[in-house]
Amino acid sequence: MAESIFTIHAQTPEQESALKAFVKAMKMRFEVSKEKPYNTDFVEKIAQGDKDYEAGKGRKVSMQELNNLWK
Repeated sequence: MAESIFTIHAQTPEQESALKAFVKAMKMRFEVSKEKPYNTDFVEKIAQGDKDYEAGKGRKVSMQELNNLWK
């Protein structure tokens, strides 16, 4: 029998409890991970940078300017 992997994102403690109860009742193996793929502050900063760039707040940097940063 082939195994399937499902990723479910519970948004409330009630949803998490209901999912755990269901999976246990079905006698299925499961894992709970509290890890988030990225730090939320980092994601927000990247999104803000994208918005700023689209609003014209960005600037182009030449290769010479980039190379001068490393010296």
